[in-house]
Amino acid sequence: MPKMKSRRAAMKRYRFTASGRVKFQKQGKRHNLHQKSEKRKRGLKRGSYLPKVQGNKANRQLPYGSR
Repeated sequence: MPKMKSRRAAMKRYRFTASGRVKFQKQGKRHNLHQKSEKRKRGLKRGSYLPKVQGNKANRQLPYGSR
């Protein structure tokens, strides 16, 4: 049986933690940084976790990435 294919866009966006949660980097830290406040940029620095329902969608898109 051939390998299942992963969604390439999802592979670039999501990482799985050891406990199986889905981690992602917040958007908005690529350009036009001079007009964003320091407080806002500090908040964008930290990663975040997907909610459980959306995490299930990521699991379907990445068959070999999750537990």
